[in-house]
Amino acid sequence: MISDIVKKGIERAPHRALFKALGLTDEELERPLIGVANSWNELIPGHKHLDQIAEAVKIGIRLAGGTPLEFNTIGLCDGIAMGHEGMKYSLPSRELIADSIEIMVKAYQFDGLVLISSCDKIIPGMLMAMARLNIPAIFISGGPMMPGRYRGRNIDLHDVFEAVGLFKKGKISLEELREIENIACPGVGSCAGMFTANTLNILTEALGVSLPGNGTIPAVDSARIRLAKETGMKIVELVKKNIKPRDILTREAFLDAIAVDLALGGSTNTVLHLMAIARECEIDLTLDDFDELSEKTPTLAKLSPAGPYHIVDLHEAGGVPAVMKELDRKGLIHRDRLTVALKTVGEIIANTEVRRRDVIRSIDNPILPRGSIMILKGTLAPQGAVIKISAVAEDLHIFEGPAKVFNSEEEAVKAILDNKIEKGDVVVIRYEGPKGGPGMREMLTATSLLVGMGLDRDVALVTDGRFSGATRGIAIGHVSPEAAEGGPIAIVENSDIIKIDLKAKKVDLLVEKEVIEERLRRWRPLVTPLKGYLARYSSLVTSASRGAVFKNP
Repeated sequence: MISDIVKKGIERAPHRALFKALGLTDEELERPLIGVANSWNELIPGHKHLDQIAEAVKIGIRLAGGTPLEFNTIGLCDGIAMGHEGMKYSLPSRELIADSIEIMVKAYQFDGLVLISSCDKIIPGMLMAMARLNIPAIFISGGPMMPGRYRGRNIDLHDVFEAVGLFKKGKISLEELREIENIACPGVGSCAGMFTANTLNILTEALGVSLPGNGTIPAVDSARIRLAKETGMKIVELVKKNIKPRDILTREAFLDAIAVDLALGGSTNTVLHLMAIARECEIDLTLDDFDELSEKTPTLAKLSPAGPYHIVDLHEAGGVPAVMKELDRKGLIHRDRLTVALKTVGEIIANTEVRRRDVIRSIDNPILPRGSIMILKGTLAPQGAVIKISAVAEDLHIFEGPAKVFNSEEEAVKAILDNKIEKGDVVVIRYEGPKGGPGMREMLTATSLLVGMGLDRDVALVTDGRFSGATRGIAIGHVSPEAAEGGPIAIVENSDIIKIDLKAKKVDLLVEKEVIEERLRRWRPLVTPLKGYLARYSSLVTSASRGAVFKNP
């Protein structure tokens, strides 16, 4: 066992003494030592109950003959960090989480690892560590939140963001806004729609690094506790069989995960995260992979914010296995892949079925013939940009208008609230990329205000930052190269005409080539004084088109 390095032999007597100071017995030290990396805290609704998940995991580990040893990682709530300086730290936290897990595993020489999380950057950070360390490992989440019930319909967090805009336009009263605020998030779990957190939870299941049901079993369901116990038992089996993450995280696994993401209308943030995880596996995953798969993967579901359904509905409809079985009918799933369940994908999906056709459409009758995410290129984004096309009405697939340029999200939000954005405008928010932000903030406040104020069909938004999975409308993010690296978005001027053509998959700055070149020659970066972690992050991070990972040393 790997852990023999810290517990076997005469020379390790001091190490054993320290383990015994923790209350461990000789019998416990003889067993596989399983690290339990838990991102529990009292600040994230999706994490508030992870202490219960961890206890169940540890019970499972002990039942199977292992010794669990729990430690914690940081974790922040994107919803609470949204719209202010705190969001600059969200994406950068991903690298810290991966590094901190690496440190703990290397220091304690665990035989296996269980990773427990629920939300946006913590999940990919954990999966990056899983792939980097490549010891037997398995992931489990805390599960999705239930939707709230408001006047006969289900609502979630994105309804609260949009309600702010409705209130600003005088369409709802302060009392109605407060009622929505009090009802939308009824308890623990990752926010109820197909936002970034739940997209990633689902993709851990599609990748094969979590047990079936992990992506969709509600946080409040006792089945979640049973799944945690099964996860604890399974990690001991994985250790005994020496099945490692990179045995499972193959290129085919990533392609299957992308297909599931596209079919379900998942968050555009997964483009960043899947590329970052693949890099740790030494697998080359590019924007072209997303684009090629999106052309042949139909959209099968319209989950919030694109439609009326939530993750609990997807669970009732058969969950991830049902979606994969439907995609398999078109040859989009690699059936022979191994998973942490120690079954192949084909074995998992063999005995499942779609139980609600209103939620998961047939491959023969899709919502859209293509996938939900589209990669755009053009004179404004030579290296690529990303849009969630399933959240854009078909009659808006061509949009052209004058630019209104802002050098931060705050400037744009103020202009929106001051009614300075007009129908037909293309709002450009720059210097919000990985390097320039730094941290590549999400723009949910801006997009939700536009929706709430009734401008989502009449205004486009283009940024080198990114969007929450709760965003809908003509919202183009991940523009690369970003402004801080001298990309064309840096030299856009007010009233320049921008054309968005989703049929041609292009986003163009309609300015003469010579003018663009001259502006770029004169361009000087906007300098923002930085200190602490953000200064280090800005100096190390790469482009969004490469997953916003750190440069190789």
